[in-house]
Amino acid sequence: MAENKPREPAHKEAYEDIPGTWVFDAQRARQGYRLNEFLYSLMKAENRKAFLGNEPEYTLKFKMTPEQREAVLGRQWNRLLELGGVSYALAKLAFTDGKSYQWMASRMTGMTEQEYVDMMTKGGRSPDGWRSRSERSQAQRAGQTSAAGGTSPSNGPERN
Repeated sequence: MAENKPREPAHKEAYEDIPGTWVFDAQRARQGYRLNEFLYSLMKAENRKAFLGNEPEYTLKFKMTPEQREAVLGRQWNRLLELGGVSYALAKLAFTDGKSYQWMASRMTGMTEQEYVDMMTKGGRSPDGWRSRSERSQAQRAGQTSAAGGTSPSNGPERN
């Protein structure tokens, strides 16, 4: 079975420098097509049952890249976004595991579910902190860190 190998973009968009998020653009949509096809298959009870019965085998029905398959099996939520997953489609995987969207989002931010709920109840993330990944990298090279031990409240866990 041929693997889905999306082309690398000719240039990086300026918004790729935004910390703590992955912008879902046309390139990422193309990259994630087969991944999202898998995720949306989990809307059907019989597919959820088949997936939970043998996850690696079920994922082989879809032409995902090895990286996408690994991220699915490892429930690597942020990596799934990076690889083209739609956040609402990712929820289908969390729901299949008996988890809530809130639980999944807390994992994406590196918080406990209660910390995530408390943050959102208070209005969401603080706008303070690094405003770009390049700014953060420059500060780290210069030996500066934020008060949050290398991450800022506005960008959550480091994305690689």
